[in-house]
Amino acid sequence: MDQNLYNLYRLEAVRLHPFFQGVESDTALSLLSLCEVRRYGKNDIILKKDKQREGLLLILEGLSEVLVKNEHNGREEVLEVVQAGELIGFSSLADFLGVSKQIDTESMVEVKASSEVRAMFIPFEVVRKRWDDPSVHDYLLTQAAIRLKDVYASLAEQVKRATDCGENDAFMVRVQDVMSTEAAAVGPAATIQEAAKLMHSRKISSVLVADNDCLIGIITERDIVERVAAKGADLSSQARTIMTENPVTISRFAYYYDALSLILLKGVKHLPVMEDSKVAGIVTLSDLLRKKNENVMKTVLKIEKADRGSLPQIKTGIYDIIDSLIRDRVPILKILEIITKLYDRLTGRIIALSISELVEKGLQQPCEFAFYQMGSSGRGEQFMLTDQDHFLVYENHSEDASAFFDVLGKRITSNMEAAGFARCKGLMMCSEQKWRGSLADWEERLRTWMLQSTNDHLLLAQNFFSYRLIAGSEGLHAKFEAQSAKQIKRSRIFLYRLAQLERDHSIPTLDQPIRSLFKLHRKSMDMKKEVLFPYHHSLQILSLMHGKISGTPLEKIDFLKDRQVFSKEFAHDLKEAVSTIMTLYVTQRWQQEKSGAALSSVVSFTRMSTREKEELILSLKTLRELQSQAIAGFS
Repeated sequence: MDQNLYNLYRLEAVRLHPFFQGVESDTALSLLSLCEVRRYGKNDIILKKDKQREGLLLILEGLSEVLVKNEHNGREEVLEVVQAGELIGFSSLADFLGVSKQIDTESMVEVKASSEVRAMFIPFEVVRKRWDDPSVHDYLLTQAAIRLKDVYASLAEQVKRATDCGENDAFMVRVQDVMSTEAAAVGPAATIQEAAKLMHSRKISSVLVADNDCLIGIITERDIVERVAAKGADLSSQARTIMTENPVTISRFAYYYDALSLILLKGVKHLPVMEDSKVAGIVTLSDLLRKKNENVMKTVLKIEKADRGSLPQIKTGIYDIIDSLIRDRVPILKILEIITKLYDRLTGRIIALSISELVEKGLQQPCEFAFYQMGSSGRGEQFMLTDQDHFLVYENHSEDASAFFDVLGKRITSNMEAAGFARCKGLMMCSEQKWRGSLADWEERLRTWMLQSTNDHLLLAQNFFSYRLIAGSEGLHAKFEAQSAKQIKRSRIFLYRLAQLERDHSIPTLDQPIRSLFKLHRKSMDMKKEVLFPYHHSLQILSLMHGKISGTPLEKIDFLKDRQVFSKEFAHDLKEAVSTIMTLYVTQRWQQEKSGAALSSVVSFTRMSTREKEELILSLKTLRELQSQAIAGFS
């Protein structure tokens, strides 16, 4: 017996496949002798669009893509990804069955290997021999139906999105569509000079460091400047001595907005692209923004170079980015990540600008400080330039410090207003004396709120404990956090009073079936007051109980999951619920902003699709469960 044939038969993907399962081993081996194992390198064309099919291909290893070429722009659009265990060539079955006419024109569809592929070619002769087996019929019908459904869904989604956006490009671009496949790399033993020469000759701004195809680091132009030119490093030293180890990477199959989010959140400009633990290429911020949205690049540059006169221009750039991301239906939590990072950059620039303006007047910073934002910005949920919510903490309690930060607080507030942030109607801004102070001042302030838990103090504390560090000293921040945590441990009655407030503001429920929603007296819901505020406050209570003082809601959910306060399943459901609520809230507010209508967080059920109502009902149940858990600890 042919050993290779026998080894092929022993493969589970072959032996258990409907074409060979249930037949005698001799018969299976006889059928396999008519088949052929074929290998394809990455990016090889497996099936050409203009070549007549002679059988089916069973993928044994690797991934392949079914492509349609866009004649308008020359781009290849991916209809579907075919994985190991799946068949290629369903479109040729109609010809095999004799139910379609041969057409001389090309089919317009081709199949390309997106990784190294091993496949078994099953000629129609084998299909014919197995055609009378009902299991083969059922298998082919099921697979064809599933694949047809997936292809139609993919086509419909791309057409709809392209129509919505007025674009010819399918906008859900993946990293593999924008990356450079020729990633320059050197070995760890290469010299710094060799790495620099490679960057110069290839006219690139980064080079990877790899050891036997294993990525261990990256060297960028900035590394050359900071670690070589500035510090006088020896050019004959090994490249690994100046590389950034364990660089941030991304999968080639990730979406462009995942890459954009990583670049903005991690503060990097070069992302090695990985596939099966190997480097597949590299993508840069410039690659992403050339492909999708030049406004992001322009806005980032405007932020970095902003002065008092150019601050107002940045709002327009950020709003253009928001509009593009919402229009592209990027997941709402990703949108908020990206926009929050842009606003953080803007705020950081405003603070640096404010300090430099004071220095020009001869004022010197007397001690370390930390600048925090509260409210929607502190929660990482600010997608439009609403009002300001921030405070200042500084290290020393002295007249010099008090005088300097008095001026700085007012300057920051003024510059933020120039950038488009309205002044807070409740005056919760560092320009106000009660929202800035030394560590000792803040210790006394928090102690007063907690000992005198009046409704006014509780409302101040609810807003305060949504804070997030934006700029300033990490060391001072650690002291401030420790001080606040110590106060919380001493003030159980304060948390009890916060829980009492939540008991009076239950998240509404819509337990009735979908068909009865229109019969309800209730036709609308205020997403901000009735859902988002109680959700934030409930999460805040649980986080404070377990020692998490600051951070975004998503960070608090992860913290409580790690502490086993939440199960993994509940944490997942909670994030899904938040995504649903925020999608409804953000998209409505954005539509109102674009149309010039008055901003409102009240959503009408009559304007929601059946699917949106179903998701809302499930989301409200999950958030009520969170609220019940927060209150239960103080029953």
